[in-house]
Parts: sequence; structure tokens; C-alpha cells
Amino acid sequence: MAGLAATLTQEPASLAGRMVKDAIITAAIVFLLASQLVGIETIDNPAGMTFITRYDDVFGAMILVVAGRAGLRLLRHGIALPVLIVSLVFAAAVFGTLMWGDEVGWRLRVLPFDSDVVQAIFAVAAMGVALRAVATISSARREAGTVSAWERFGAGAHRFTPWGAALLIALAIALPLIWPDRRTVDMAILVATYCMLGWGLNVVVGLAGLLDLGYVAFYAVGAYSYALFAHYFGWSFWACLPLAGGVAAFFGLILGFPVLRLRGDYLAIVTLGFGEMIRVILINWWWFTGGPDGIRDVPRPSFFGLPFARNAPEGVETFHMFFGLEFAPLHRIVFLYYVILVLALVTCAFTYRLRRLPIGRAWEALREDETACRALGINPRNTKLTAFTIGAMFAGVGGSFFATRQGFISPESFTFIESAVILAIVVLGGLGSQLGVVLASVVLIGLPEVFRELADFRMLAFGAGMVLIMIWRPRGLLSHREPSVLLHPKGSRAGGVQVAMSEGSG
Repeated sequence: MAGLAATLTQEPASLAGRMVKDAIITAAIVFLLASQLVGIETIDNPAGMTFITRYDDVFGAMILVVAGRAGLRLLRHGIALPVLIVSLVFAAAVFGTLMWGDEVGWRLRVLPFDSDVVQAIFAVAAMGVALRAVATISSARREAGTVSAWERFGAGAHRFTPWGAALLIALAIALPLIWPDRRTVDMAILVATYCMLGWGLNVVVGLAGLLDLGYVAFYAVGAYSYALFAHYFGWSFWACLPLAGGVAAFFGLILGFPVLRLRGDYLAIVTLGFGEMIRVILINWWWFTGGPDGIRDVPRPSFFGLPFARNAPEGVETFHMFFGLEFAPLHRIVFLYYVILVLALVTCAFTYRLRRLPIGRAWEALREDETACRALGINPRNTKLTAFTIGAMFAGVGGSFFATRQGFISPESFTFIESAVILAIVVLGGLGSQLGVVLASVVLIGLPEVFRELADFRMLAFGAGMVLIMIWRPRGLLSHREPSVLLHPKGSRAGGVQVAMSEGSG
């Protein structure tokens, strides 16, 4: 409001005159276009062709377009807060009536066209104006040197990481007890799986700065390794789990050698091609991998030899029989949830520890400047190889869990879109941020499932949220990073050189 008062005080006549002139021109253009396109509707009936007028819709469209145009002009002059409030209220009112208006018998009659799709388009346009207002406010704060709330949160998150991690772990452990229904636990399994994959890719992209678009290839190698070992040799999930990670790590080492001298877009293209090569091999090697038909009846893991089955062969005790429980399919789902939770936590702890070691600092140095790394005596070849190998290992372990959870795998489960989603989680959460991967996994994987009941508007809301985050937080939800090494840390004596290890916002 202060910006509005200042602007109107400095140039009231000029601003008001330009806005009135712009409103008249915009209204005239909208009237000329809409009056011919939607103002007259022809109806073909047995008595002959007739027409009806819909000029109330035309005038409604004129009002909305003029209002939107006025809001954009105000944003050009730095008047963002009133525009933000009005656009958010309008969008909320429209979406509210679209979802619950029929139940309460109330509709927004000011909106033109009695069509839910058209009204949703107007609401999305209002959300776009709101996003523009948020960007204007953020830009003004940066120019004025004001630190936003998200920046303060990211800057202080590393101090509360142990407490926040303990709280999240406690909530994750208690989740099946708090919400003991299959849909919630299945959603939590999916989110935890992508958290694990995101932490694995974070080693390659977030820490080492190597853009990998073929990460799904290692995911597929891990899944097929377990399925094939179990199919041909009858090995259990627990025996195949480290083998799947080892095989995927070997493929990561193979990929690392050809791309040692590549950077940026060229590296991304090679890794993308590697991912497609793996998928095509799985499709064409039909006698070994099953081809497009995939592999069925992948064995399920057991609880220390106790299968999760209603009826077991004679002499074999099942899980519910051993503990004296009534059989419930949810037991197996909860067990799988705790398995992936443990695997994800091990991945997080392992990558967290690696970041504090010299190899982690070498990754971050490689990300910032490879030429400077060579000058400092860091071997870029070995550094890249370790990043690709370790990241691939975690993808292979995640793939083996995916195979046992689904019970069926095929090449169609490992397309490029999976790599894109995992990469989006890493980038959206903030490169190098452990906690950011968790937040991004919940946003990208969990929220679309939560809003599935919105039907056609589910992906519309999801896309609007992504655009909002990219405009509001272009460097990720938790983009703030503390340096891994601090010389002369706070509180050290003058003249002394001390090295302090500090974890970033993740």
C-alpha cells in the first residue's frame, strides 16, 4: 500500500490517465473479438436456424480482462501487494465454487460463460497475475537488501537440522500407527523411494555438479538384477539387495569412463543416451530379460523367514501365525514401508557422511570449477568416477526394492520421465540439500496423489504450484548452503587457522 500511495503522489494524473486509456483500448478490443466469437450463438433446429445473444458473457469477459490488464500495469510500477491480494481472493473464490459450489447451491454469477473449464482458465490466469506479483515483491526485497523469510529459514536450517531430522524420523516411524490405511502407507512408500533416489542423484548432480539425465538406467539395472537373480537362481531379496547395488555401481563405473572429459550439455546428452540404451537392451534381449513382457512373480521379502501369506505350506509358519495376529494384507505393506524407510535413512546418513569427508569436498570443488580442481591437485577423473559409482549404487538398491514391491517389472517402468522426475526433485529441493530432497519428494510425489480426487483439476493445481515455486524459489526450496570448510570460524582466536565442518541446509 505504501508503494501505491507513493506512486499516486508522485504522478497521479499521468498514471491514472494511462490506466484509463489502456482500459478503454483493451475493452474495445475484447468487445470486438468476443462479440463475434461468443456474443452470438447460432442454433440449428427443425424450424430453421435461429440465434441467441450472449452479451452478458461478453461484458463479463471485458471486465475481467480489463481488471487483469490494470493489475499488470500496476505491477510495472511496483504496486504488487494489492494486486496479489485481489488475484488470490478471486482465484480462491472461483476454485471454491468449482469444487463445492454445487453442494452449497452457490455460483459466481459475475463470471462469464456457464462452463467450468472456462472459469478455471480465468482462475489460472488470476494465479498467474499473483505469481507475477510475488516475483515483483521478491525482486523489490532483493534490491532493497531485505532478506526474505525463506532465505532466513534456509540460512538457519542447518542449526536445527539434527532436531528437524529427529522429528521427521519419529513421524516417519509412527506414520503406519497414526494412519493405518493402505493408501496412506502406499503413498509413504512411494515418497520414501523417491527420497532415496533423490539422495543418490544428489551426489552426482547436487554435490559433484554432473548433470545426469540417465539415472533411471541404474534404477533399472538394480531392479532387473534382483529379478533375474531370483528367477534363475532362486536367491532371496536380502541376498540380492547388495548384489543389485554392486551391479548398478559397476554400470555407473562403466558410464563414468566415456564421460570423463565431457561437461554441461554434452554430459547430459551422453547420460540420456545411456539410459535409453539400457531400456532398449531390456526390450530386445527377450530370452534373458523377458523383453516387453517383463518379469512376473518377483519374490516378496519375508520377515526373518516368516512369509506374509494367508495360508502357507504345511510346516511353514507365517507372520500372523507367529505373532498370533489375524491375517491382514496391510502387514506386508507396512513391512515394505519400514524396509524402504531404513534403506532411505541409510542412504541419507551415508551421503551426509561422505559430504563431510575429503571426497565430498572434492565433489563440491569439482562442481564449482574443474580447472581450479586440477590446479589444486584434485584428480577430476577419480572424483567423477566415485560420484557416478556411488550414485548408481543407491539407484540399484532402490531398483531392487521397486521390483520386490511391484512383483512385476518391465522396460516401460524405466522411461526417461522417471529420470526427469528424480532430477526435478533434486533441483526443486535445492542442489546439495538433504532436507530439500524430502520436501521436494513430498511436493512432487505426495501432493498429486493427495489431490487425485480433484480429477481434472489435479494436474492443473500441480502445474500452478510448480510454476509458483520456480518463480518464487528458482534455486530450490532450500537453496542456502553453508561452506563445508570454514577457515577462521566464528569464535576462533585471531591468527589461528581452524577447519570447521558444517553441514548445509540439508
